Amino acid sequence: MLGFVQNKPKLYAWAYALALITIFYNIVEGLVSVYFGLEDETMALFGFGLDSFVEVISGIGIWHMVRRLRRNGGEDADRFERQALKITGSAFYLLTTGLAVGAGLNLYQGHKPETTFWGIIIAGVSILTMWLLIRAKVSVGTKLNSEAILADANCTRACLQLSIVLLVASVGYELTGIGGLDAVGALIIAVLAFREGREAFQKAAAGSFACACGGSCETVQKES
Repeated sequence: MLGFVQNKPKLYAWAYALALITIFYNIVEGLVSVYFGLEDETMALFGFGLDSFVEVISGIGIWHMVRRLRRNGGEDADRFERQALKITGSAFYLLTTGLAVGAGLNLYQGHKPETTFWGIIIAGVSILTMWLLIRAKVSVGTKLNSEAILADANCTRACLQLSIVLLVASVGYELTGIGGLDAVGALIIAVLAFREGREAFQKAAAGSFACACGGSCETVQKES
């Protein structure tokens, strides 16, 4: 117990750093994706960039929660985490709207991008980055017994899934030339994002964080 108390500040420092890394990475990813999305006229990559900006909201919520927990020595953690979950839920609702609108426009217009090369590169980098962030957040969240941080790891997994969709769509277009390959995948992710946002609000209202951010308890498990 004494060891945990001594290590707690370091763990919160790691959680704080991971939140900042998530925020700044998503800002850079969003800027790069939007630029090349416009340059190459690819709706998938442009929408992916907008989604990255939406994810910044979730990151800010976790960063703010960790900052307040560090200042107050862990008191009223549930109240802080409930606020973080509400912000995360709001971010997912925005994510759902962006994905649905982007996919709908892509299908309706039947627009074909000039190239999806940068979509492949950005998706590959994102998949690796998100995987590393998930592992780190699960480790810190488990040691702190913080369901909000574990929920953030689960939200990062949603970003990973979106990156996989972008990768498959980009590779698929390069191989086949079918411009609407990413639309169905984007709509599926939109449905998942809506469910995650709804359940994050449900957990915040109930004061139970056991299955926060999508309720996918089997997706992100605490380390034994």
